[in-house]
Amino acid sequence: MLVAIIARDKPGALPVRQENRPAHVAYLKASAAVQQAGPLLDEAGEMAGSLIVLDVPDLTAAEDWVKGDPYGHAGLFESVELVVWNRVIGG
Repeated sequence: MLVAIIARDKPGALPVRQENRPAHVAYLKASAAVQQAGPLLDEAGEMAGSLIVLDVPDLTAAEDWVKGDPYGHAGLFESVELVVWNRVIGG
């Protein structure tokens, strides 16, 4: 099952993102579930959120993955949405 994680940063949280980015990227790279990942950008081209696509057995596994993300532990996100996704093109 593919699950898209759409996470939006709290306003003014770019320093929190930058400080925790190495741990977050290491977490992404260590996970076999991560299929695609990258930052969402604001109008100024600054990082303002995350889009991550996981390949997991169920929604609970995706929720568990989110709970382990260093960005979440740092309190970076204003909102996190998990959406089951059906890939039609690519991959």
